Amino acid sequence: MDQADVSRLVERQRDFFKTGATRDINFRERQLHSLGKTVSGSRSQILKALKEDMGKPAFEAYVAEINQVLHNVSYAAKRVRSWARPRRVRTPSYLFPASSHVYPEPFGVVLVIAPWNYPMDLALSPMIGAIAAGNCVVVKPSEIAPNTSRVVAKIISETFEPSFVTAVEGGTEVARALLAQRFDYILYTGGGVVGRLVMQAASKHLTPVTLELGGKSPCIVEPDVNLEHAARRIAWGKYFNAGQTCIAPDYLLVHKAIKRELLDAVIECIKTFYGEDPATSPDYARIVSDRHFKRVRDLMGAGNLLFGGESDASSRYIAPTIVDGVSADDTIMQDEIFGPLLPVLEYGELGEAIDFVNSRPKPLALYFFSRDRRKQERVISETSAGGCCINDTMVHYSNSYLPFGGVGDSGFGKYHGKWSFDTFSNMKAVVKRKFLLDVYVRYPPYLRSQKLLQRLLRYVT
Repeated sequence: MDQADVSRLVERQRDFFKTGATRDINFRERQLHSLGKTVSGSRSQILKALKEDMGKPAFEAYVAEINQVLHNVSYAAKRVRSWARPRRVRTPSYLFPASSHVYPEPFGVVLVIAPWNYPMDLALSPMIGAIAAGNCVVVKPSEIAPNTSRVVAKIISETFEPSFVTAVEGGTEVARALLAQRFDYILYTGGGVVGRLVMQAASKHLTPVTLELGGKSPCIVEPDVNLEHAARRIAWGKYFNAGQTCIAPDYLLVHKAIKRELLDAVIECIKTFYGEDPATSPDYARIVSDRHFKRVRDLMGAGNLLFGGESDASSRYIAPTIVDGVSADDTIMQDEIFGPLLPVLEYGELGEAIDFVNSRPKPLALYFFSRDRRKQERVISETSAGGCCINDTMVHYSNSYLPFGGVGDSGFGKYHGKWSFDTFSNMKAVVKRKFLLDVYVRYPPYLRSQKLLQRLLRYVT
């Protein structure tokens, strides 16, 4: 698609939005139910595409992509009617007689730009919120996962009229053409470099933006944990999807008293999960592209290679790897890894770990393992992150009752569940008044109003 094609596409959607069809709650419910049916009927195609793009195991693909989308569709379809209902709020006495309300209204035509690591879920789940809120939607799937991009585009084209929801495939030039258009809202998931370009493009039209940008999510482990459970949950979160998850534990901050013991337990979990040779495991994914393979492999130069380290460029395989003895200045500790490498740092007192986290950009997620409730509350209150898990990793993402999003360098804006509906809605404030009474003090000339105010002040004092 060139610039002219994209411009015509957006104008068609703007014309459709003007018809008012998307404001009908019945219409929104029908569209959501249709999407659920199409996704359910496309499961085999989705699994095949995800396997071809990044070697995703079928179980991981189903849980994190298909099931996540189907859950979000069902959750929104059941609740959109109540979400969209005007909500009455309190009215101050000086406005009597009156009532005050919040009316959710759709923004108009919105753009969703998806990443490659969960190329179906992160394309369709934000789209679900935008549809529930009554918007028209343009979805840009990631060209880095080309097979899944085609399936996402096919699902959208089979479900929706293109004047309502459409997918636009392509690379950088298509993305630039889209960002040159005037959208009413943009949600972007990806890296900070492109996120800044998205925000810069949006600023030309004063378009509001939600950015989901990731970051280096720390995992702090205190000595009082159940080592077996902690190791299992850390290993699962780190090596799920071969570490290509924006909320994966990016580095381990472990108390020096249990470091050796914990790392031995993590190694045993890796062997249990993927066998002695993870390259032959059907449950271990691959790096998405040659460029990302080289980038991740080059990060293994720091510290001491404690476990793993094997790689194969032809299949884009990098083994689950643990790197001990890294420093804060090493390259592996500078940017989000987005791969199956776990750098390890140690600390002596919890305050040291908190200070280390706070000295770095705010992460998308933070994980803390301890039985001590006071320590749990201390970490929650003394650090800042988009989300947090106590004694687990990543599972907060799956809870539709929780907002998901970043803070600071890890992004801004929230979505999931009702938070998605709210993100793609303008919450319009409405005051309704009657003609029963009209108090003169608000109107000029103000001399009599001033006198009344002075008498009231004398009375109060």
